[in-house]
Amino acid sequence: MANFIENYTLCINCGSSSLKFSLYKAATCTLKLSGQVDRIGQENAALKIDDHAGRLLNSKTGHFPDFKASATEFINWLKTNNPHYNIQAIGHRLVQGGPKHRQPEIITPELLDDLQQYIYLAPNHLPDELNTIKTFGSAYPEATPVACFDTAFHRHMPDFAKNYPLPPQYLKKGLFKYGFHGLSYGFIMQQLAAQHLPIDEQKIIICHLGNGSSMAAVKKGISVDTTMGISPIGGLVMATRSGDLDPGVLLFLLKQYHMNPEELDDLLSKHSGLKAIAGNSDVQELLKAEPDDKSAETALKVFCYSAKKHIGSLAAALQGLDMLVFTGGIGENSATIRARICLGLDFMGIDLDGQKNAKNETIISKITSRVTVRVIKTNEELMMAMITRDLLNSLNKQ
Repeated sequence: MANFIENYTLCINCGSSSLKFSLYKAATCTLKLSGQVDRIGQENAALKIDDHAGRLLNSKTGHFPDFKASATEFINWLKTNNPHYNIQAIGHRLVQGGPKHRQPEIITPELLDDLQQYIYLAPNHLPDELNTIKTFGSAYPEATPVACFDTAFHRHMPDFAKNYPLPPQYLKKGLFKYGFHGLSYGFIMQQLAAQHLPIDEQKIIICHLGNGSSMAAVKKGISVDTTMGISPIGGLVMATRSGDLDPGVLLFLLKQYHMNPEELDDLLSKHSGLKAIAGNSDVQELLKAEPDDKSAETALKVFCYSAKKHIGSLAAALQGLDMLVFTGGIGENSATIRARICLGLDFMGIDLDGQKNAKNETIISKITSRVTVRVIKTNEELMMAMITRDLLNSLNKQ
């Protein structure tokens, strides 16, 4: 009897300075191994690979100068230590696909060429993502590459929420609110549906709080508004990103400091937010420093105030609120930040249970709370594996 060959899906998620990878059984989306390279470009970059149970398989600290070097390191390890894995497909998270690419699709040379023209929409992400696709494509030429666009979840957003109040010629060029963190939001909605909750009947705000933070207002299972706009810079105050600014601030910087677009992008993306206020962008470190550091205290107040304000705004857009979900690194792990954000929102029906919140329980609101507050761990890579499997299955049936 011939040996059964198991097919696998490899999922690749490029961040601004990190590369995450996960290997799943293709048919069941069961995790086999996962890992990531952090602090790419720095001397103390770190590679870590775990098996499905979280047991360490490999770790390495050193200088990974770019995403290609990081991807190559992982590819070499995988081929050396697990040469029998048949990589059937590779799912790639793409932060932006422009106005024409708002749903998952097979990556072709034509798609890669087309995406080049939209680099201006995501200059801090798209170039590295496209180069990483080519690196894995060269290593696994027989695997089917699939683009999982982070904007797809928001593609049904109504025009009155999506379009900017600018002349129509700019809209025709793709200038509108795209929204991001779509893979995370899609996974959260899938998790809620798996619990047999009436999500099609509920008004939901999902708070994805991490190094990059955003929120989405979901009604009848569809994103009707979100905090990020044409880029991942807008919306909430974030670790190193400014969030929303008066357009006059940008004009001020352009006129008074004669900044060019690249300098302005670098300031708003990498040197603003919590980092600008406190010199540190890590929320956990800021919480530890807060008692003796006024700037850390201020940064945390700004972060929670920004989040609180956007919850109120999205609740108004939804014309009510039934459920509030916290996810992302900060949203999942920081009971203190969740409590501060929810403090004073009892007028909206949000009433947190302090003990449940401290224990990171799934439901952290009181039984009497009109709005249910939940904590759900997101998994963008698993969402990519499921999207890739479903797309290939649908194409095979045609």
